[in-house]
Amino acid sequence: MTQPLSALTVLGIRYRGTTPAPDDERALDRYAAAQVYDAAGVPISHHEPVAALPDGLSPTERLGAFGGIIAAHASDARRAGHGIVLVGGDCSHITGIIGGLQRAEGAACRIGLVWFDAHGDYNTPRTTRSGMLGGMPVAVAAGLAYPEWREGSAISAPLPTERILLVDVRNLDPDEERLIRATETSIVPIDGPAFDAGLAALCTRCDLLYLHIDSDILDARFVPNHGTVEPDGPDLERVCRSIGQVMATGRVAAFAVVSVYGSGPGSATSVASGMALIRAGLAAWHAGGRA
Repeated sequence: MTQPLSALTVLGIRYRGTTPAPDDERALDRYAAAQVYDAAGVPISHHEPVAALPDGLSPTERLGAFGGIIAAHASDARRAGHGIVLVGGDCSHITGIIGGLQRAEGAACRIGLVWFDAHGDYNTPRTTRSGMLGGMPVAVAAGLAYPEWREGSAISAPLPTERILLVDVRNLDPDEERLIRATETSIVPIDGPAFDAGLAALCTRCDLLYLHIDSDILDARFVPNHGTVEPDGPDLERVCRSIGQVMATGRVAAFAVVSVYGSGPGSATSVASGMALIRAGLAAWHAGGRA
């Protein structure tokens, strides 16, 4: 049953993976100074999970351990009845949000993932061309790679692929796309009838939704310094409108805007885009309620 968004927990991630981001490279201080979270219209709690990790862990074990720390914060927020928003960070941190929702609601809760990204991040060690772990978190959450990363993040039940909706993903590796097509994961454009139908179908299969936005879903001119920027993408208006449609379902429990690069040439444009995505999402969430 849809409930009003009554309070918000902001999880600020000052890391790329498990490596601290220098200064305000993840734009968190500028978000706070601009009061972007006021768009939610509700009381706000702020937390910054710290990746205090033991020595001797492999890179995927480290991602799992940090995911578990994020999951603890997300679980506490969910149990308190708060909406969860993750900012800063990158796509590797999604496992902590999914794990936190599972920890709070139980593994039987039907959690769905709505993934706004220029990339699928659905690679595994067998499909990847680059070996980049940041290109694998959706596959990890679905139980297709690196169980130590998934289990460390408190995901006790892998996310069924029928509960994953990939939006845009205009640049997929060939083997990655073949893997996706072999699952029940859906790929839809950013808007239009196929998007509408895909979202409606997902809602029939899910109790809660996690809406994840990588800022590189935007056309390159809006995020010029993004590390994986892609051309031929949608503009801010189209992305914000589709974010609003997801929020209007009343099923969103967690929302993320990640990988906004807050330093270097072009950062002013990228940060402004990140702020616009956050504000649009929070305003629509407030209007649409939450699961």
